[in-house]
Parts: sequence; structure tokens; C-alpha cells
Amino acid sequence: MPRDPVCGMEVPETTEYRVEYKGKTYYFCCSHCVSAFKRNPEKYAK
Repeated sequence: MPRDPVCGMEVPETTEYRVEYKGKTYYFCCSHCVSAFKRNPEKYAK
């Protein structure tokens, strides 16, 4: 199961909260974490 790169929570791949960034899909637990990622993706992208 993927981990939310912002908070570290495990989330299912079926979550509605996901973002494509530099060819990779990132999965999130909530809209707050998506917003944090979008504000500064380089901080969270590995």
C-alpha cells in the first residue's frame, strides 16, 4: 500500500486523492495533504 508523502499514512491506491508529478503518481489521505504537496512538491517527492 502506498504512503502519503506528506503525513506518512498508508493509503489505498483506490483513493480519490492522487497527483501525477514528473511521471509518478502520489497518493494522499485527504485534500489537505494534496494541497500541501501541490504548494511544494519538491519537498515531498522522492
